[in-house]
Parts: sequence; structure tokens; C-alpha cells
Amino acid sequence: MTSLHTATFGGGCFWCIDAAFRRVRGVHKVESGYTGGHSNSPTYREVCSGESGHAEVVQVHFDPAVIDYTTLLAMFFTLHDPTQLNRQGNDIGSQYRSVVYYHDSAQKQQTEVVIAQLQTHSAAKIVTEVSPASRFYPAEDYHQDYYSENPNQGYCSILIAPKIEKFEHTFSDLLIS
Repeated sequence: MTSLHTATFGGGCFWCIDAAFRRVRGVHKVESGYTGGHSNSPTYREVCSGESGHAEVVQVHFDPAVIDYTTLLAMFFTLHDPTQLNRQGNDIGSQYRSVVYYHDSAQKQQTEVVIAQLQTHSAAKIVTEVSPASRFYPAEDYHQDYYSENPNQGYCSILIAPKIEKFEHTFSDLLIS
């Protein structure tokens, strides 16, 4: 078996990103959490305050023999608006920033290439941060697979469900049956 690789993405509330990547063939684990800040062992409350400096992110553990990193990037960029600085819709603050935390030089290079390609097709500036991966703190248990556990919750049914529907339509050939 090929060893798993890790990708770390932040694109607004982690519930949506988490829900989408759990559907992808070749993804073995998705974990919501926090990274990129200055406090140790941050809580959801601390991250939401914006004081910890962390972003809400998902770590995606994937088999590169089944799904490649560039495809994961394409998926990530369809799930959020990379032109919004420190926000996604009504979620406002640096904890909701668009960010890719790379785990090696190849991921950094691939991310920069994908962003440059996106920029050629975007009238607005792509503001996605590209930073080296730092310590990852898993979010509290109730955040893991939040959408599947709470599909009728207002935020899930109004904001996440339409994104998942679009994601499933766009990437249907790459999803778990």
C-alpha cells in the first residue's frame, strides 16, 4: 500500500470542507481542527474570538495513488471563494481565511501553480495564503463530521447542503459510490 499523504486546507467554516472531502475516493481520513496561530491547544471559543491567530482547517489524509494533490486543490477551490480576505460569506475573521498549509516543497509549488491558473480566470485577486504546515490541533469531537451528524441544523441545510450538492455534481467521478 502507498503511504498516505496529508493536505491541510482552510476555507471558511471547516464543517463544509470536512463534509466534502469525506466523500472523495482515496481520502482515508478527514479531521477538522486549527493551525497557523500562536496559542497552544486552542479551543473553538478561542479560535472563534480571532485572538489565537489560528485558522479553521481540515487535514485530509489521502492515497496519492488514488487521488492526487492537484485534484484535491481543485476541489478545495470550488468549495469557497478564494478572493475573500478573512471571511467566507457571513463568517468573518482571520480564522476563516483562505489558506493552504503545505507539507513539502512539491505541495507548495503545486499550490502556487493552481493559484496562478485561477488568477488568470478571476477578475478579483486571489487572496489565498500559502504557508508551511505548522502544528495541527484537532477540533473538539462534536466538530468532526459535523454535517453528517447535523444535516437538519440551519447552517448545514442552508449553507453547506447546496455546496455539497454542487461538489457532488462537479466531481461525481471521483467520489465514493
